[in-house]
Amino acid sequence: MKETNIKSLKNWVWAYFLLLIFEGALRKWVLPGLSQPLLLVRDPIALLLIFQTIKLGIWKPNNYVIIMWLLTTLAFIFALIFGHGNILVAVYGFRITAFHFPLLFIIGTLFDKNDVLIIGKAMLWLTVVMTILVGVQFYSPQTAWVNRGIGGDTHGSGFSAAGDYFRVPGTFSFTNGLSLFYGFAAPFVFYFIVNVAEIKVPRYLLWGATVALIAAIPLTVSRTVLFEVVVSAAFTIIVSGTNAKQIKTLFGGAVAVAFLVLALNTFSFFKTATDVFDRRIENATQSEGALNSVFIDRFLGGMYSAVTSENNSFLGMGLGMGTNAGAKLMTGSTGFLISEGEWGRLVGEMGFLIGLLLIIIRFSIVVEFLRDGWQSSRLNNTLPWMIMSFAFINILQGQWAQPTALGFSIVAGGCTMSAFKTKL
Repeated sequence: MKETNIKSLKNWVWAYFLLLIFEGALRKWVLPGLSQPLLLVRDPIALLLIFQTIKLGIWKPNNYVIIMWLLTTLAFIFALIFGHGNILVAVYGFRITAFHFPLLFIIGTLFDKNDVLIIGKAMLWLTVVMTILVGVQFYSPQTAWVNRGIGGDTHGSGFSAAGDYFRVPGTFSFTNGLSLFYGFAAPFVFYFIVNVAEIKVPRYLLWGATVALIAAIPLTVSRTVLFEVVVSAAFTIIVSGTNAKQIKTLFGGAVAVAFLVLALNTFSFFKTATDVFDRRIENATQSEGALNSVFIDRFLGGMYSAVTSENNSFLGMGLGMGTNAGAKLMTGSTGFLISEGEWGRLVGEMGFLIGLLLIIIRFSIVVEFLRDGWQSSRLNNTLPWMIMSFAFINILQGQWAQPTALGFSIVAGGCTMSAFKTKL
């Protein structure tokens, strides 16, 4: 009976994952009239999983979740009494850590390593299909159906990149979702390449996904995608450093990828995208600085500004106020009423004490997963370590106010936990 319940709950986790990938497609192309309610389409699944796993005795809230629930409840009360006083805004902020955060641990309880490998293989297929879609969007005008925005907006969903070309969102509502998608795909591509001899993955699928991931870097015109792929590559090199067999496989794969890039660059569709991407990097570097300096500025600058902003207060300005949806409810237009950075939002919304405690919780989870992932890699299970190449920055500093970023953080964290278990 318990196995039947677990199988049913696993299906709900898959529903959460698939809605994360295709929620934007529903909001743009399938059900544009329901674009606003669909923003919260994964919330009922989160609540169902929390309720059912506790009821059936499959999962018990751990200290992270209990403390997070307590702090979130206090922040909710403070928002209504001392903060903005808007109950809808407070509820929207409440759901982030009350409904979705526990799923990180619920997924880690329900899934095992085999389930994560299935997710990984699904990501290979999705990467191929997504890149084909991105290519069509990149070379299509913004007025084309494939580039429609939220609610069927015929003005298009892309953001200006360079020249007459746009950054496109794939199946997602906004371009950040596409960047997160490829960031989540990269660890699986690298993991399967290095472990291709031990894991049954069709070679044509693995190479197809590799080509798609490489092609996606210029087609997305996203420095974030490039950064995420580089980080996953670095994690692969680090974990393969003492394994002669993996080093040999990795070196062969690197040579093959180098020749693949040269071959792709002979095709006009790839070269055009590469030229646009080069111009995008050049323009962004002039205005924001080099990629490494931007990362350092956003990471360390986010830490600094989170505790030094003059808008901060001990009890905070109110839960949910720092989200785009909260801004829309309060002012009629989207924007950053508190801070664009995640840590600045947390401290600004909830105050110094609660905000800093939430940051410490997220930091503690990252440290624990990285430590355990490294130890697991020494026992020939490198999958948790590889997933953390994407998950660590998104759990630590991902913009959870945005539903897609929240979803990818939770799924990646849950998959990291699950990958430690060879069987359920």
